[in-house]
Amino acid sequence: MSQVTLHLEPELVRFYAHIAAASGKTLEQVLHDALFKLAGELSLEALRAAGTEEP
Repeated sequence: MSQVTLHLEPELVRFYAHIAAASGKTLEQVLHDALFKLAGELSLEALRAAGTEEP
């Protein structure tokens, strides 16, 4: 697995830290989940734009 450094605004860190605390996950897990979901959504958007949408 690769390591990546992100520079986030303090407000964003507080927001995701609050979600992490409420869900019992680490901040890193919450950020991973959010980025993974965003990647999936962007991929679907690109497929729709290309006209090759999955059913």
